[in-house]
Amino acid sequence: MSIRHGLLALLERGPRYGSQLRTEFESRTGSTWPLNVGQVYTTLNRLERDGMVAQGGEDEAGHTLYAITDSGRAELRTWFEKPVDRTSPARDELAIKLAMAVGAPGVDIRDVIQSQRRHTVKAMQDYTRLKAQALVAVEGGGAGGRDDVAWLLVLEQLIFQTEAEARWLDHCESRLIRLSASAAAGTTATPTDRGTPTAPGTLTAPGTPTAPGTLTAPGTPTAPGTLTAPGTSSS
Repeated sequence: MSIRHGLLALLERGPRYGSQLRTEFESRTGSTWPLNVGQVYTTLNRLERDGMVAQGGEDEAGHTLYAITDSGRAELRTWFEKPVDRTSPARDELAIKLAMAVGAPGVDIRDVIQSQRRHTVKAMQDYTRLKAQALVAVEGGGAGGRDDVAWLLVLEQLIFQTEAEARWLDHCESRLIRLSASAAAGTTATPTDRGTPTAPGTLTAPGTPTAPGTLTAPGTPTAPGTLTAPGTSSS
């Protein structure tokens, strides 16, 4: 999440002071990513150092106001125009947890998956309820205006995200079941089972029962009706 660009976007609407920016940021995002005042002022100091904002006096209550500069507007335009980089994804705690759970002693990875799925589905239901409330606010044309629309978009992103996570967890569980079944089948299978009919034209070891029409090695006892290789004696 780019706090600096979020603050620049709010400052483009006019000068603001630190706690005001915090309140508006959380209102726009529905407090999904809460900020503390210290974060806001630390970011403002860095933006001021980089020439993207400048102090613009004080309001009537004595709060120091910050205003966006031309350099800050250019940075903001670039941010809006440039796609978010997905080539270096942020660390995902759930993906790391499942990766570490594979083969971990005393850990049943299926229990980890099922526990997470319950939490994910509940979160998705909570987001869906909040979305219904946001839709009422947007369609009712309340005083929130842009903030209500912004909050609705954030909620819908969270819903899509949790839906995708739930599908991925289902996929992980299915994958593990298939791998477990394959591993079990591999440990019980043998190259050739005794008494298994052999394909026509296959040579068999001496003393091995053969299916009718199977060629046997010379000197091998054969069952009645079995074809033998030329020059082979049959019993």
